[in-house]
Amino acid sequence: MTRLNVHVPDANYHQNLISCQVACPVHTDARGYVRAIADGRFEEAYLIARGPNPFASICGRICGAPCEIACRRGKIPKVNDDGMFVGQDRPVAIRALKRFVCDQFGPEARPTSEVLDSIRNFIPPVAGDAEEMAALLRSATSPSVRKGEGEKIAIIGAGPAGLSAAHDLALMGFKPVVFEIEPVAAGMLAVGVPAYRLPRELIEKEVAVIEALGVEIRCGVKVGEDIAFAELREDFAAVIIAVGAKSSRGLGLTGEDGPGVLGGVDLLRAVSLGEHLEMGREIVVIGGGNVAYDVARSVVRQIAFDTARTAARLSETANVHLISLEGAEEMPADTIEIVEGDEEGIKRSNGWGPTEVVRDEKGRVTGVAFRKCVRVYDEDRKFSPLYDDEEKKVIPCDTVLLAVGQAPALSFLDDGGKDVERTRGDWLKVDLTTLQTTAKGVFVAGDLAHGTRLLIDAVASGKAAARSVYQYLTGNTLEHELVRTHVILGRYRRERGYESIRRVEVPTIEPSERLAHPENVVEIGFSKEEAMREASRCLDCGVTPVFDGSRCVLCGGCADVCPTECLKLISLDNLEFDTDIGQMLDSSIGKDVELSENSAILKDEDRCIRCALCAIRCPVDAISMERVTFSTNWSSV
Repeated sequence: MTRLNVHVPDANYHQNLISCQVACPVHTDARGYVRAIADGRFEEAYLIARGPNPFASICGRICGAPCEIACRRGKIPKVNDDGMFVGQDRPVAIRALKRFVCDQFGPEARPTSEVLDSIRNFIPPVAGDAEEMAALLRSATSPSVRKGEGEKIAIIGAGPAGLSAAHDLALMGFKPVVFEIEPVAAGMLAVGVPAYRLPRELIEKEVAVIEALGVEIRCGVKVGEDIAFAELREDFAAVIIAVGAKSSRGLGLTGEDGPGVLGGVDLLRAVSLGEHLEMGREIVVIGGGNVAYDVARSVVRQIAFDTARTAARLSETANVHLISLEGAEEMPADTIEIVEGDEEGIKRSNGWGPTEVVRDEKGRVTGVAFRKCVRVYDEDRKFSPLYDDEEKKVIPCDTVLLAVGQAPALSFLDDGGKDVERTRGDWLKVDLTTLQTTAKGVFVAGDLAHGTRLLIDAVASGKAAARSVYQYLTGNTLEHELVRTHVILGRYRRERGYESIRRVEVPTIEPSERLAHPENVVEIGFSKEEAMREASRCLDCGVTPVFDGSRCVLCGGCADVCPTECLKLISLDNLEFDTDIGQMLDSSIGKDVELSENSAILKDEDRCIRCALCAIRCPVDAISMERVTFSTNWSSV
């Protein structure tokens, strides 16, 4: 028998069990709002979701949802129609559930003042280490936290990182002023994410809530031209650079420079701002990430939109072909993006790397040459593509869109930012803990801090930058104390048959309808009944069986009744354990006792469905179902 490696739970064990919250960069209590939805407490669910995240409503539409990837429901055995556990289940649709409650009680559904009042007055029942707005507000009025004295903070960039920083700085007593080069606020949310994924009205309303806190946003201002960076440093107590990575990268291909080749993010910006585009009939999009799919799907919509009004011939002849270096299984784009792109008629070729943009004698694009990619990553999962030069092809086209990466534009630092050191290209040298640059009082947030990541990572980065500015200006560190409480549940009950409920798919409009009306939002969202059913799939990982070893008689009844075989009764000599466990065994059973004559109960948390059958079966009440709750107390030291 293979010896099993085991460990004893540490002080963070119960907190880490709530894997969805741990995975969220701002530690949103996803379990909390999902279970509230299951119980029909929809406003409470919204307030839990909104607490640490000023872009909760937007995240409900477009977040990459690391919480879903971590969801334990996706790790347990799946139940078939006969009640047998087979295969692996799917995670709870956490992002779609967030959208449901935001649609009901967020800024789309209520006036800004009402949203703010609800957030201010809400005391979350479970906090974890989430940075709730209400907690910060209450702390700001308490002597335990030193408030800012109205110092003005300049923030360059009104994207999710910059606005999240402004949001928290306003709560801390500062006066943030945000400078945005685009004519609208929200950065890539407004000019990069297509309207079919994110309605512009929602962006405006979410931004309005942030402005209501006292944040000033100046759009259409280009730092370096309209106002010098040196002037910002002189007039403001601190500066946060949150410009993101909005410049499209090229690939350095032969024939890449010239008409007919555009950057993907440049296209998305033009479409978002209503700028007219001269697009060809045959378009090739190079890339395999979400940006690439946004580009490809926007092109389809742009063509469909133009043809409906100008030229019927294009509707019959225009094609979009997306080429990805990665195979279908390795593509970084969300699965739903791939599925919906396929539904909308986007042609897809996986495992091909571009070598040349082919042009005719007049310089017009006629196609892109590719070679077969047989490997993208090496054995260490490092990017190291390997090609088969014997297998090549040319895909005819008249327009090429590059969606292979982005870079920041920081030319404004030339006047007043010479002391801001750079590392490679236009990336800045940054202290990863404080997010401060090498220049006094200059911080970064978002892509500049960590590279291009998810929306929720940008939000987390902005909040972290706000805390660092707070420390820089006040000399105090904003900290929070986590208080853990265990509550024994005497009558623990779950929804009938919750373990066999299949994931409820998010409804969408028909592909033909999407193309006929390019700006219509693809996802319809859950109904009340669908949301409650999907939410009832949540395992409620804040509840867990707790074992009292002093009572256990090692009868094995708990293991016998466990439907997912997450409990095992095993001899101690079949275990691998560290020094700490060894010392614990020595103190409990003695040093000279034969391990083979003693047993232990092992629990696999990834298979536990919180059914409570083990607690019900135990003849000596050695197992109890306990809910672990957390609260947060803020202070500055």
